[in-house]
Amino acid sequence: MRRPHWNHLALALVLALLPAAASRAQDAQHAPAARTQAQDDAQGGADDPAAHDPAARAWQAAAQAMQRGPHTVALREQATLKLPEGFGFVPTREAAALMEAMGNDVGANFIGLVMPLAEDQDWIISVDFDPAGYIEDEDAKHWDADELLASLKEGTEAGNARRVRLGIAPIEVTRWIEPPSYDDTTQRLVWSAEARDKGAPAGADDTVNYNTYVLGREGYVSLDLITTTSAVDAHKPIAKRLLGEVAFVDGKRYADFNASTDKVATYGLAALVGGVAAKKLGLLAVLGAFLAKSFKLVAVGAVAAAAAMRRAFARKR
Repeated sequence: MRRPHWNHLALALVLALLPAAASRAQDAQHAPAARTQAQDDAQGGADDPAAHDPAARAWQAAAQAMQRGPHTVALREQATLKLPEGFGFVPTREAAALMEAMGNDVGANFIGLVMPLAEDQDWIISVDFDPAGYIEDEDAKHWDADELLASLKEGTEAGNARRVRLGIAPIEVTRWIEPPSYDDTTQRLVWSAEARDKGAPAGADDTVNYNTYVLGREGYVSLDLITTTSAVDAHKPIAKRLLGEVAFVDGKRYADFNASTDKVATYGLAALVGGVAAKKLGLLAVLGAFLAKSFKLVAVGAVAAAAAMRRAFARKR
């Protein structure tokens, strides 16, 4: 499947409509059960756009499946996420269908999506678990942010050849939004780099992935915040708050590692930044694919996405 690149206008419209859609879905769950003739017609497919529009069906199913905080979300059999009030979680099946409706494919590591319920919020978070094994974090003690950024730029440029072959626009990394920061007491990693279509003018309100990770015994959980350059500073506390609500269950924690029996990842912590470790492993050829996955919540088009969301979540009061 060809993986499209970010459409920034489409993303902005989708993110702007997400909270209102979630709010309407929440209202609908508490609405009276009385039926109207229009609802009866919709049941027969006469007025229900979801009967004919796969995108509308995906959004509608996501709204119906959404788990609203406060709620504890199981992240496979590895960890839990304590979802606070004001947040919604779309489970794997419905979230994957939603991703596909937005022009994206997801892998086996994908768990779901976190969305805001408040109408004044405009972000989305992709949740994954990667069973990479125990990731040794010693290299974090010797990180050099400039070196990591240079390696990330180099790897991105090398990966562009693959992107072009797949029909995806080449991208370039310009700067750190937040340099890599690792807390070795909680095994939490945060970093974000600005990336844009290669040759695009500076100053645009580009899409930003704010990447957060927590390491466990058998792999890591990642929560990737999708936002824009102008909003990322306001949304960073949200991502960090949710990262703090992730906890591995007993027996799966980083401290539970058993060197005599457990799988050790073939790369160190720096690989999660796509930098030095990836370069040493000769993974420059696939780093572009890693970045394409990171920048993944792609809308299929501003008009189509906006219309699908309006139709999917419209409710007659």
